Amino acid sequence: MLGKVVAGRYRLEARLGEGGMGIVYRARHVLIDRVVALKLIRPDLRGETHLRAWMLREARAANRVDHAHIIDIHDIGETEDGELYLVMEYLVGTALSTEVAKGAMAMSRGVDILEQMCAALARAHDLGVVHRDLKSDNILLTVRGGRKDFVKILDFGLAALARDPRLAPKGAIFGTPEYMSPEQARGEDAGPQSDLYALGILFFEMLTGQLPFRSSDRDTLLEMQRTANAPRPRQIKPDVSPGAEAICLRLLEKDVRKRYQDAHHLQEELKALQRSLPSQQWDVQVQDAAQPAAPPPPPPAQSDGVLEWANRASLFARMVARVYPAGNAPPEILNALEQTWILAARASRLEGEVASQNRKIEALERRGRALRAEIGRKVEELAHEESRVLRDVSADQEEAQRLRDQVAVAEKSVEGARQQAELAERQAPQNVRAYYERVGAATATMELRRERLRECEARSANKEGSARDLRKQIEDLRGQLSRYAEALEEDLASGRERVAARVREGLAFEKAYAEVTATLLAHLKGKPECRDLYQELLNSQQQQHVQTSRGPEGASRNPHG
Repeated sequence: MLGKVVAGRYRLEARLGEGGMGIVYRARHVLIDRVVALKLIRPDLRGETHLRAWMLREARAANRVDHAHIIDIHDIGETEDGELYLVMEYLVGTALSTEVAKGAMAMSRGVDILEQMCAALARAHDLGVVHRDLKSDNILLTVRGGRKDFVKILDFGLAALARDPRLAPKGAIFGTPEYMSPEQARGEDAGPQSDLYALGILFFEMLTGQLPFRSSDRDTLLEMQRTANAPRPRQIKPDVSPGAEAICLRLLEKDVRKRYQDAHHLQEELKALQRSLPSQQWDVQVQDAAQPAAPPPPPPAQSDGVLEWANRASLFARMVARVYPAGNAPPEILNALEQTWILAARASRLEGEVASQNRKIEALERRGRALRAEIGRKVEELAHEESRVLRDVSADQEEAQRLRDQVAVAEKSVEGARQQAELAERQAPQNVRAYYERVGAATATMELRRERLRECEARSANKEGSARDLRKQIEDLRGQLSRYAEALEEDLASGRERVAARVREGLAFEKAYAEVTATLLAHLKGKPECRDLYQELLNSQQQQHVQTSRGPEGASRNPHG
């Protein structure tokens, strides 16, 4: 596959790794010098319709979330051969699995990594996206702006837009058993709470250096996820703070109702825990030569490759002039020489057109990112407020139930006092006044508690109304985002197809140029008059090959598959 051009514009340069559904390559745009990670669906899954559909949704789901801690998706489509491809940002970093394999992390570091994951999932859940397969292999720790441990969540390969159950066979169990929630282990639909459970596994792993549930047998592991209580982290690592342990164990509750209500609630708890921990000294590194202070400038509109075509044409012209000073070169050589100039000029014009069209696409993408980010922030603010209101509603409902129990007790007291007063009226009329005073006191207590209950229920109803209003605003924004995203995807697909068509034309030029230069090289090889120019030409070709085939510095450390 190396060297193959996918979708007419991405040349595969190196294999990076393999994920659940695809093989990931480092790739480069043929004419526009942009290095990306490109995932091709595994050949043995090409006939799996539901998995193909999941991969298509991977880009759409992640793109609509558009969060700094979620991998960027640049492009998605299907090749002429029916292969699905996904183009992502090229990342260099270390998988969280590599770090936890070294042992338990410093608690401040683990909490910081968890808080970043939580922020990303809060945005994803707000927009109806559930990851469903969070694990340490899917968390990449990179460096961003000099900050170490900048989290990027990879592989939304099993992500599903909420309330769209059509793509998965009923009862199917997908995911990684070591990180799977009890409900997933039972074959039930995974929801936001499933991702929170996976965060609990990851937090336990960072705090202790080991998984809470371990077995070499998949069925045994699934049963442990369904029924076994997680060990306390402090039993394994005594220096874990009580607050961190409490958060971890709450995330690992088997009953979803006992976990955090949502990622916003968890994030508040994590921020409070962070404030109680010692200041972090490990999260910023000094800029050095290996870590530039700013990203490199954008590539020029015309790449070195096409400019080199014209340089080679010039060298060929000088070589032919030396060999045939009288201008009596064979017609096929003169024709080949003319074709090198023609093809170099056509490729140059074509590259300019492609660069112009690509700039338009990038402008569309920037506008799309800006709008997605704006809507995402609004949704996040509303959802955070909704989370707080719903927690208040839950507290009010608990208070209301406590008051109902008190009212019930008061009603029984009134009934008992009334019965005693009636009995006293028959048996000891002289004492009846005291008994009726007791009835009055019990009745007053009952009415006071009923009034408190009514106030609590009214307060709860008002907050429920506020929560419904917030939810409506969130759904309206999500609908707006969905409509805009679909329109943008159509525009981008149209623009990318135009670029792909032009790039295919450029590849045809490249092939033709290779053929005519091969004719010239075969004819001029060994001619003593131009030996020095011939060697200069070979050196330029070799240098160009090295420049286009090597990846960015540090690519070998990129685990992202």
